Amino acid sequence: MTTALDQDLHTKSQHGFAPLAIARIRGAQRANQIAIYLIYAAILAFIVFGTIASIKTFHDNQLLYQLFYNLPYALVALTIPITLYDAFVVYRYRLNQPSMIAMSIGVSTIILIGGLLFADTAWLGLSCWVGVAFLFKVSFKRFFNFLEVANSDEETEAVDNLDSTPQ
Repeated sequence: MTTALDQDLHTKSQHGFAPLAIARIRGAQRANQIAIYLIYAAILAFIVFGTIASIKTFHDNQLLYQLFYNLPYALVALTIPITLYDAFVVYRYRLNQPSMIAMSIGVSTIILIGGLLFADTAWLGLSCWVGVAFLFKVSFKRFFNFLEVANSDEETEAVDNLDSTPQ
């Protein structure tokens, strides 16, 4: 049995976007925000554990060195599945050019796999994935700014129509 709220969610669209699509895009935006928090945590872990590991007292501590070396990689690597989900949502709803999405994901993947296979390092590939998360952050922000401006334009037009009706 459908309620009035369910019918309302499925019938009103905003500028060609169904409410379910907007909800999915908003969910991807929240997931992307989590990825960005993980990136900030990786940067903070690198700075904090790197600073502590450089102090002479802790210079030979293997745990601090492993936290300094591996924790930032792990945190950024956790963002990859989130970023791929965001890429599918951005592509599905055409929030960015498909060539930009393919290039950013493709280059990041090639550099990460190439670095792991041939150079025995992942830092350059993972730094590419950091950039992809911020690219999608801008795409989501631009989309919701568009909806805000379009809604305010409709409201202004409706008020202008009310003011111009003959009395």
